[in-house]
Amino acid sequence: MGARSKARKRALDLMYGADVRGESINEALAAESSRAMNDPARATSWAYAQQVVLGITAHGDEIDELIETYSQGWPLNRMPAVDRALLRIGLWEILYNDEVPTGVAISEAVESAKVHSTEDSAGFINGLLGRIAASHE
Repeated sequence: MGARSKARKRALDLMYGADVRGESINEALAAESSRAMNDPARATSWAYAQQVVLGITAHGDEIDELIETYSQGWPLNRMPAVDRALLRIGLWEILYNDEVPTGVAISEAVESAKVHSTEDSAGFINGLLGRIAASHE
C-alpha cells in the first residue's frame, strides 16, 4: 500500500471514529497528532492524513452541499458513516488537491468502499464522485 493510500486510510479512520463517537474533528485530530508524535510508524502517513482532514474541515460546507445535491434523495444522515467519510475524502482530493488526479481519487475511494463499507457502497461512491467531478471539470 502506497504512502497516500495509508494516509487516506488514516484520514478515514479518524473521520469515521469522530463521526460515530460524536466527537469533534478537532478533538480527533489532537488525539491522532499525539499518537503520531509518539509512534514513528504512524508519523510517516500522518502528514497527508492531517492535510486531508484539515482540508475537509476547511471546505466541509461546500463538500457536504455537493454530496447532498448530487446524491439524489440520499441526505448525508442516511448514508453509512464510512460512505460519508469516503465521499468527503474523495471530493476534497478532486476539488482541492491538484496533486491527485481525479481518476485516482475516485478509484481510491471506490476500492476503500469495497473493503470497509456495504455491498452497494462502491457503486454509489463511484457514481456520485464521477458526476461531481464531471460537473467541475
